[in-house]
Amino acid sequence: PGRGSDRGRVSGATRRHAGLSRGNRRGAAAAAMARWRVPVVDVQSDNFTELWPSMVLALRTATFIAVDTELSGLGARKSLLSPCIEERYKAVCSAARTRAVLSLGVACFKQLPEKSENTYLCQIYNLTLLCMEDYVVEPQSVQFLVQHGFDFNKQYAQGIPYHKGNDKGNENQNQSVRTFFLELIRAKKPLILHNGLIDLVFLYQCFYAHLPDSLGTFTADLSEMFPAGIYDTKYASEFETRFVASYLEYAYKKCKRENCKLKDSSGQHLTVEFCNYPANMSRYIDYRHCSPEEESHNVGGGNNVPVCEKFSAYGWCPKGMKCPQSHNIDLIIDEDDRLWEEKRKKRKHKWKRRKNTEEPAKAFRDESSGKEMELTQNGEDGPPRKQSCYEPAAATELAEITPNSEGRPLEENSMDMEPEVNIPETEGGTHRAGFDAFMTGYIMAYVWMLKKGKNIDTGAGPWLPDCHNKLYLSGKSVPLQIVKSLFSKSSKAHSQKMKLAWASA
Repeated sequence: PGRGSDRGRVSGATRRHAGLSRGNRRGAAAAAMARWRVPVVDVQSDNFTELWPSMVLALRTATFIAVDTELSGLGARKSLLSPCIEERYKAVCSAARTRAVLSLGVACFKQLPEKSENTYLCQIYNLTLLCMEDYVVEPQSVQFLVQHGFDFNKQYAQGIPYHKGNDKGNENQNQSVRTFFLELIRAKKPLILHNGLIDLVFLYQCFYAHLPDSLGTFTADLSEMFPAGIYDTKYASEFETRFVASYLEYAYKKCKRENCKLKDSSGQHLTVEFCNYPANMSRYIDYRHCSPEEESHNVGGGNNVPVCEKFSAYGWCPKGMKCPQSHNIDLIIDEDDRLWEEKRKKRKHKWKRRKNTEEPAKAFRDESSGKEMELTQNGEDGPPRKQSCYEPAAATELAEITPNSEGRPLEENSMDMEPEVNIPETEGGTHRAGFDAFMTGYIMAYVWMLKKGKNIDTGAGPWLPDCHNKLYLSGKSVPLQIVKSLFSKSSKAHSQKMKLAWASA
């Protein structure tokens, strides 16, 4: 979405579910033109049944679906960074069995080809959940959520109840969180996550079935659950767009900024539109206000507060809000762009001087060496590097300096100790899972636009093949492939679940 590009639109079927009138649509569209607002539908136990038809319709008609979770904790951090991927998986499984999903964010992106190939209608839902079994809650996770507007009173009073593990009886006929997750599977749409291994493990354990013991069985199950593919925007941000940093809000704002440049130059650009909800649904809607790009550039621009290097690299700082340095993402991106431009000019100047002064043979050797170094640092042989933030040792360092190894904020469910940044509160409260799901989907829509270019024939092969079924792994140069190996079989619980799911579809 660029300046003024967020005109409200809703399909006829969705409009019937939402009860929209022509007058409401005009009024909401006018308001949206004045300021970009991202509507997040707050789903809880008292409106879950009422909103069910529109949520299921959004899943079934989406082009792709982005998901994010808020968790009650992750447990010991060092085990999540084990060099052995199987050990990492076991550590995440242990956390999923003892902890819970507190909030589930779902963002459905529907392509609108009648407008343009890069225009989407986005519907965002934030489900407040309540696990009905005993689970561990980490104090610092709770503290972090409270600081960012999470209402635990509301969660315990209005959270949608669920149980973990296998089904209890034939639950596929009921409207529940577990059935909603089945609808997500039945939709057979590409699933988008950010650093998604932990999300997938928790989703499986909390809403699907008991986790299998081996990673190979788990990935085999996932490949059948999501045949359209699983996509990780952290992997895409590092290995496809090659951003300097890849934590969620950095990648989102970088994509948004680059998209605005494309729009201003009349180039191919991404447009996202939102539903305009009627007045009688206003109590269910929270709006995340997003300032126009030219305003966000100037946030904090009038002072000389330096950027926090730790936060700039990781999206997290041990001092939190007490840090005297700037955590403003727009300023961080400005600083990265400035440094990149300085390095580019120095390379160009050095190249010209070398070309004019050295002998042809030596100049040729230096040219080859210079190009190889540039490709290694900034393109072909790996992602660009920022303060060694891709090194396993750096991630371990962050894990060790976190006060109380059990206490990382719950939303930051990433294996490289990458908590997301502080986001200003919205009207009616903060719903990080819903908005984070939107940011995740926006990144993927932008990456898809860049990758496909002018080739609009996407019918052959997997959707976005360069990122298909590849999950980011911290400290690893290769992703985790979501495939069914010849040496791994699907789990028994999964096979039974799939039969029941399709039998009751």
